[in-house]
This record gives sequence, structure tokens and C-alpha cells, in this order.
Amino acid sequence: MESLFESLFYKTEANTLFSAEAYLEAMLRFEAALAQAEAEQGMIPVAAAQAITEACAAPNLDMVNLKLQIGLAGNPNIPLVKQLTAAVKKIDPEAAKFVHLGATSQDVMDTAMVLQLKAAVLLMQKDLKQLLAQLRHLAEEHRHSIMVGRSFMQHARPITFGFKVVTWLDGLIRSAERLEYNLQHNLVLQFGGAVGTLAGFGEKSEAIAQSLAEKLDVTLPHISWHTQRDRLVELASTLGILSGNLGKIAKDISLLMQTEIGEVFEPAGAGKGGSSTMPHKRNPVGCVAILAAAQRMPALVAALLQAMPQDHERATGLWHAEWLPLVELCKVSAGALQQALVLTNGLEVDTERMRQNLELTRGLIFAENISLALADKVGKATAHEWIEALCQTVSATHTHLKIIVLADSRIQALLSKTEIEQLFDPANALGECDRLIDGVLATF
Repeated sequence: MESLFESLFYKTEANTLFSAEAYLEAMLRFEAALAQAEAEQGMIPVAAAQAITEACAAPNLDMVNLKLQIGLAGNPNIPLVKQLTAAVKKIDPEAAKFVHLGATSQDVMDTAMVLQLKAAVLLMQKDLKQLLAQLRHLAEEHRHSIMVGRSFMQHARPITFGFKVVTWLDGLIRSAERLEYNLQHNLVLQFGGAVGTLAGFGEKSEAIAQSLAEKLDVTLPHISWHTQRDRLVELASTLGILSGNLGKIAKDISLLMQTEIGEVFEPAGAGKGGSSTMPHKRNPVGCVAILAAAQRMPALVAALLQAMPQDHERATGLWHAEWLPLVELCKVSAGALQQALVLTNGLEVDTERMRQNLELTRGLIFAENISLALADKVGKATAHEWIEALCQTVSATHTHLKIIVLADSRIQALLSKTEIEQLFDPANALGECDRLIDGVLATF
């Protein structure tokens, strides 16, 4: 069923990285590299390593039987090693006894997962870099596009659309930093043997481990992490946060697309966002896909967190509980990123509608400006009391606040008409928008 929704919730390239075939290929990479590292240290014959490497490159697996045997063995590595051993035996019967020597299934499976995760993170980093560039361009383009800022879904004070975009950008920059940290520190080799002590490798264990890590291009940790899962949980949390950041963008855009607001729209396209019954509809389908991803992620991250208290040196069920949620976390995150790239490439921004919407409250969004200007002259409490009463008059009479303020003799005695006009100019109510935009853009 997943394939039915691939273009909506996923990214094909990421799904391919986590296919069954890709996972088994990564496991075989481990087995070949292990044999080569052991041969370098004289633990097994060079000819045996060559035969194992050859078999790993073209294993000709019986997938139907392998899948059936997983249910009996409890993990994919045991039936995989059996088939690999048979394949090696056909090449060199003597070499068959050296397959998977000294390692344990979790060494192979965790490292294979790390290899897949590394490829997925690199893919997401590429997309995230492009997304940051698109948002940067959008922020620069709309640096001076004035719109209303909203608090508790209500009109508050003017901002610019560029300011809104850099708030999105700011969170995503941190997500990019977290992804890089995970790539550098958390995607490491798993290698410990039966209980993590490397007892099956004798005095050659350190050299074999170092060589294995180099061949697989992953970092060698100080100790195996069979039941210490914080690295993977940190990556899961990073992906959850990333999807939440993307969800924030989707939430804002979907709200701005509402008929009553109509300030921002997803890029148009043939057949995009239509309704099966209402021809006039333009649904925020990209936002929907991203928000669906953000909604799913907390439960997936929680599954990894719940699996952390693992028993002794090899977990009973909790390690196994990680496998599918971890894969889904990566696939869903990659899919949300893909949708965000489409969403922000050609985003339609109606600056005229933004200007029109600024006037919906009949000037009430400038009430704080007037109150602050009067506070220097009559005190904050009195100024607030005066303007609060005038705002109530606006609501009762549907008259623009500026007209009411200009007619108030108390305010006339304290502020000139020019000063009042300036206080109702949106461009004078933006605070530090420009400086704050520059501050975020300077960070990457």
C-alpha cells in the first residue's frame, strides 16, 4: 500500500535506500569487509576472504526462502549467513568455514542500518540545503512585503512576509546543524561480537575493528553499543524536529491560503489541489502531506525512546522494536522535505491582498503605536485606558481608529496630525524586521 502514496508522502530515492534488497546488500558489505579485515590480520586465509568477497558481490539470494526463515531465526542475518555460506562453499569449500567469523548478528544489522542511515542523511542534507536557498531567496524578495502579524489567530501588528519566512528559515538552519552533528558523531560502526567484548577476535580485535570501520567509511566508537541506543534516538529526534519545522511552514501557508485570507498560495499546476466535487477549490495538498508527516513523527520517535531501556548485553524485543520505526522516520522525513521543496519553489504571494487585509480591523492593529506614543506624555496606564476605550468605539461604530483618534481633543493636544498619520503607517510599525532578517541570513 505504501507505493500507492509514494508521490504524496515519500521520496522515491529514499524509499529505494531502505528497500529489502538495499538492506541485505549493506549487510553483505559488512560481511565482505569483515573477511578482508580478518585476512589482513592473518585471522583467516587471504583466499577465504577473496571467496567471501566474491560471494557477497553476487550472492544470488533465494529471497522467498530467506523471508520465511526470518520468522524462525528472529532476524534477517541468520538466514542470510546460511545462504552466503552456501554460496562461498561453491566457490571455495574451505573458505565457507570463515564466513561471519567472530561477529554477531547485531553487529551486521546495526552497521547495515548505519550505512543506510548515512546515505539517507546525505540525501536529506542535499534537499535541505536547496530548501534553505529557496527560503533565503523568498525572504529577500519579500523583505518589504508588509502583512499583518497574527497572535492567537487574530490580527496583532504588522510584519513583513520576509520576516515570517526567516522565522521558518531560522528553525531549519538548526535542523541542518543537527543533521550534520548526527552524521559526524552518531552513525558509527557496531562491532563487539557476542556480548560486546570482541572476545572472538583475540589480540587482533582492535586492528580488525579499525580496518573494518575504514572499509565501510564509518567512525569506530570506543565500545560497542548493542544496548546503548542513544545515538539512534538522537537521530530520530532530529528527524522529528526537522519534520516539525517543516510542519510549521505548511501550517502557516495552509492558513494563509484560506479563502478569507488569500495572501499566499502553493505553486499552481495541472491537476494540483483540485476537489472531486467542487471545481472552484484549490486545496493545499503539499501542506497536507507535510502536516501528515509532522503528525506521524512524534509516535515514531517515541517508539525509539521507549525502546531505550534494553536488557543486559543483548536486548529482548526492544532492539527489534526499533527496526521499522527508524526506517519509517527516515522515509517520512525525506518525503516531507521533498514536498517542502516543491511548496516553496514558486510560492505565490499576493502582496496586494496582504495590504488589503491590514485594514480589516479598521486601524486597531496600530492601537499599540498610539498608546506607546501617548505613554511618554500621560503615562502608560492612562494611555492604555484612553486607547482601549477608543478601540471599543471602533468596534461599536465600525469607524476607522485613525478617524476617532484625530477627532479626540485630548490626543490632538499631545500629538500633531502628522505624527498621528505616521503612527498609522504600516512601514513605521515593523520594529526591527529588517535587522532581524539580516541576522538570520548572516548565519548561513
